[in-house]
Amino acid sequence: MKKITLFLLAICASFTMNAQTADEIIDSYLETIGGKEKLANIEGIRMVGSINAQGMEIPIETVSMKDGRMYFQMEMQGKKIKQMFSNGEKVWIHNMMAQTIEEMPAEETKMMTKELKDFPNAFLNYKDKGYNIELIGKETQEGTDCFKIKLTKEPFIIEEKEVPNIAFYYFDAENFVPIMTEVEVPSGPAKGQVVKTPLSDYQEVESIYFPFSTSMQGMQMTYSKIELNPEVSDVDFNKPSEEKE
Repeated sequence: MKKITLFLLAICASFTMNAQTADEIIDSYLETIGGKEKLANIEGIRMVGSINAQGMEIPIETVSMKDGRMYFQMEMQGKKIKQMFSNGEKVWIHNMMAQTIEEMPAEETKMMTKELKDFPNAFLNYKDKGYNIELIGKETQEGTDCFKIKLTKEPFIIEEKEVPNIAFYYFDAENFVPIMTEVEVPSGPAKGQVVKTPLSDYQEVESIYFPFSTSMQGMQMTYSKIELNPEVSDVDFNKPSEEKE
């Protein structure tokens, strides 16, 4: 009798897992990492860590704000350099070769600012944003059983044509947190390439969980500190020549 009971419980558990909907998975995810209310109350995030580039550890700092302002900063030979930053309307990048600060082209700026305002989480209030989610099925990523979720957002406009804005998220089927994201580059020299971003080492910061390890263009990124609602200044997000305007 005991074996029959355990067998029936296993069947029920399997059915429950297979019966998960995309909405239920996302609701479980948002609850797992802290809850919708706490996420909605975040005004800004500062992340401090390092990138491992060919065995060399480069200190980095990223600040992103609810209103779309952001900067990504690297420290090289004792000098802090903002590689990319935005005041929420314009985006600038640091040209390492020419040692100049250049404004990002209009189309790329629109794409970037749209993504930056998706703060702090693309899935928070996704229906209100007009986004659509779809459960594609179950796959194995990094040796982990995952739910594959397709997130479709407002399309990009590139060369006056609509280009799909789609990302795939692989949620750990047991813990309901994404361990991998997958997007196709919509424009530029890398157009058409699929970029996979692993996410791991989730840690708690003021009752909210964040991944402390990821990668960018094949370089490992590890964060040592994440701070919520940091004190910032407009100067941090503006091109130097505009600071006095």
